[in-house]
Amino acid sequence: MQFKAENCSSQLSTAYGGLSDARLEDFRLKTLTAAPAVDSVSNRYIAPTQAAKLHLYLHIPFCARRCSYCDFAIAVRRVIPLSEFIDGITAELKTRFNDGEIEPLTTVYLGGGTPSKLGPTGIRQLFERLRNTPGLTIAEDAEITMEANPEDITPEAAAEWAQAGINRLSIGAQSFHSVTLAWMHRTHDVDAVHRGMIAARTAGINNISIDLIFALPTDLERSWDSDLSMALSLHPDHISLYGLTVEPHTPLGRWAARGEVAEAPEERYAAEFLKAHKFLTTAGFEHYEVSNYAKSGKTSRHNSSYWGRSPYIGVGPSAHSFDGASRRWNEREYEPWRVKVSAAEDPIGGSELLTAANVLAEDVYLGLRTMNGLPVTIVDTETIAIWQKNGWAVLRKDRVTLTPEGWLRLDGLAAALTAIRSH
Repeated sequence: MQFKAENCSSQLSTAYGGLSDARLEDFRLKTLTAAPAVDSVSNRYIAPTQAAKLHLYLHIPFCARRCSYCDFAIAVRRVIPLSEFIDGITAELKTRFNDGEIEPLTTVYLGGGTPSKLGPTGIRQLFERLRNTPGLTIAEDAEITMEANPEDITPEAAAEWAQAGINRLSIGAQSFHSVTLAWMHRTHDVDAVHRGMIAARTAGINNISIDLIFALPTDLERSWDSDLSMALSLHPDHISLYGLTVEPHTPLGRWAARGEVAEAPEERYAAEFLKAHKFLTTAGFEHYEVSNYAKSGKTSRHNSSYWGRSPYIGVGPSAHSFDGASRRWNEREYEPWRVKVSAAEDPIGGSELLTAANVLAEDVYLGLRTMNGLPVTIVDTETIAIWQKNGWAVLRKDRVTLTPEGWLRLDGLAAALTAIRSH
């Protein structure tokens, strides 16, 4: 099993379809062969049923520098084109939804890229535009998350963000080791996370997540135990952990191709994953999804909607949308996206109509990656019995849930169960 290390300013973005603490904006299930994009899929939004909850992902691509491991859709800018970008978001909403009524949004997630690079003024202006968009309503109790780089979280910025409606921050710490931060091309120092946490709490943002990356090259001499201890000392409400993977078109990929760095062996990857599970659950965190831990009542509502295959809207470069039957995604790079929205064109980059096989594969994969697991069917019995014997799964009433040892084999187990259920 491999998790993509997120360029969290998470998430995954996160997550599936949007990022996330997840930012998984380039999401493609390893266990399914997606249907090809079909021209017949409507580019317009299909309203979910009245009972459905709707979620909004906003991709803000700007970064001061590309991290060494990052292959996400970002735009490195010295000066952020604030007005141009906010105008583009407004134009996309108008073009795609034509001022039509949209279900009240129960979560909003600002992923990237580095949303905090919009600064206090930019975030305030962005939400003013959103709230003034005809047909778009943000529920009063909505979870509104923003990914932030530690150095951007000043007292002034945090106060402005809170006033704009941000009630959850996802802070891209990644490590508390200065050598490692420099190697990652991160732009903050070790103490910046602590300063940012204080600023956010003082401003009244009391739901804070921290991201860390594990399975780093040995020669960095980063202590995983120390990073976990440092994270806990800050008393976060949520922690997301991502294993480092080498992507070819990144600085890390080029270093690896030249033999200058090697991925951590599978044994150490597994050892650090399991150590974090024991460390964090002992400290009172619930390991509620393969990459995510939360204190009671602090799970990510937005990312949980992806894992439950709820409808969501994605706006901005590379953002994905899902209506329950089809998925569409925007132009990946900023400039093609900007050109289309400024011309009042839909910035669609592609779409796919999910087949029954696609839906089955997604249901299995997404179900197994959470502590809620999957309902057991008659055809699963023999396979799940083997998983239980090996310590990879447990049965709770009529549901199967993977153990941490099972999560280390998530891709293979999901593929096997999908194949069985397909016959």
